[in-house]
Amino acid sequence: MVSDADPITTERVPLSKTRVLEAAMGLADRTGIETLTMRNLAQELGVEAMSLYYHVANKEALLDGLVDSLLAEIEHERGDFEVVQDQAGWLPTMRNLILTARTVMLRHPWAPRVIESRTTMTPTLLRYFNALLGIMIEGGFSNDLGHHAMHALGSRALGFNQELFEPDNTDQGDEEAEAMMADLGPQLPYLMGMLAEVVHDDPDTTLGWCDDQTEFEFGLDLLLTGLEARRASR
Repeated sequence: MVSDADPITTERVPLSKTRVLEAAMGLADRTGIETLTMRNLAQELGVEAMSLYYHVANKEALLDGLVDSLLAEIEHERGDFEVVQDQAGWLPTMRNLILTARTVMLRHPWAPRVIESRTTMTPTLLRYFNALLGIMIEGGFSNDLGHHAMHALGSRALGFNQELFEPDNTDQGDEEAEAMMADLGPQLPYLMGMLAEVVHDDPDTTLGWCDDQTEFEFGLDLLLTGLEARRASR
């Protein structure tokens, strides 16, 4: 029992790189990557901004650390990045790994933008790509075909892909787009015919009329089955 005379002290959790990155990820998740500054992060942690530089050298190092944290989350979801020698199972193994990555990317909507901004490969990112290539090599791919496959997959290998365009998701933008389509309709018979058949209302999608997950998996399966056909023909 603590008496009135006894001082009550609160043990301060020491700052570490892990704690800094966890706080940075939480801040980005809640308020967006645009708000992630060293000053805001320091306020989040209740420390002086200068103390962060003992753990991350600068903002770029912080972003590199976030990429590694994202890939570590993928590794945790999957169990590990170890490659099993299983030629017959390369395609479902690859598909599972990429869809696991997509689950993590959807959990952190800011992640694609950060990954695309990096100019160097982080250690965990390198291990991820090594696992992707290893799955293919152990599945019967040549190094040459594996190289082509990595280029073909592009960012899709990490669970996201660049759309043709991204609307501004505002009512004004929707109204302007509808007016433009109405004016150009006679000149766009194929686009108008497609939209008339496949349009659906899903405000959480990228393009406004597409189910992102369905389209992602469609593109991924198209690439993987095409790669399997090329592998089998060699």
